[in-house]
Amino acid sequence: MALFGTIVNGLAIIIGSLIGIKLRNIPERVKVTVMQAIALAVIIIGVGMGLKSENFLIVIGSLAIGAVLGEKWDLEDKLNRLGKWLEVKTGAKEEGSFAKGFVTATLIYVVGAMAIVGALDSGLRNDHAVLYTKSMLDGFSAILFTSTLGIGVLFSAFPVMVYQGTIAILATQITNYVPQVIMDAFIVEMTATGGVMILAIGLNILGITKIRVANLLPAILVVAVIVTILSFF
Repeated sequence: MALFGTIVNGLAIIIGSLIGIKLRNIPERVKVTVMQAIALAVIIIGVGMGLKSENFLIVIGSLAIGAVLGEKWDLEDKLNRLGKWLEVKTGAKEEGSFAKGFVTATLIYVVGAMAIVGALDSGLRNDHAVLYTKSMLDGFSAILFTSTLGIGVLFSAFPVMVYQGTIAILATQITNYVPQVIMDAFIVEMTATGGVMILAIGLNILGITKIRVANLLPAILVVAVIVTILSFF
């Protein structure tokens, strides 16, 4: 079952979010400190991922081209509008809180090496160990995110399952078309590129910057294109 790990991951986020809803009475200063601690941890994770690149020019080029595409497609605005639409449908009380929780959690759970590598392992080798580990991390963080950002975090489980599930399904067929050397290079540079985005998310959570991280997501596709092109030289 190539999708089993992805389903477990989605359920972990949903369960963590439901627990987080019950903990909304946590004192504000505690929430702030916890969010700052998470942000610092996210920054460290991003830095560690970014340093894994074997050719940082690929990362820079992918981010630059991806940013142009992302701004052209305005992905950040589309994600926010989707969150606000869900906010209206669910009757969220705090204006804008639903969208913020949905977008922030979606980006954190989707953009990362574990999402890519875990989904690939599920599809290629039917090994869900990486996604099980990711599920534990996502479920725990969902408790904290939901207690601070609201129920929007719960709905991030669905794009996570669609994203990882799509990768897992495609991975079941990918070895017939893509050489292993290209796959290895893609995972390394994707890890580094995702790390830069994770770092930006951490800075956003701290309020230091307001980087439109969603508009950098096309860089993931650009990495695949650049790695494939370079493999012929």
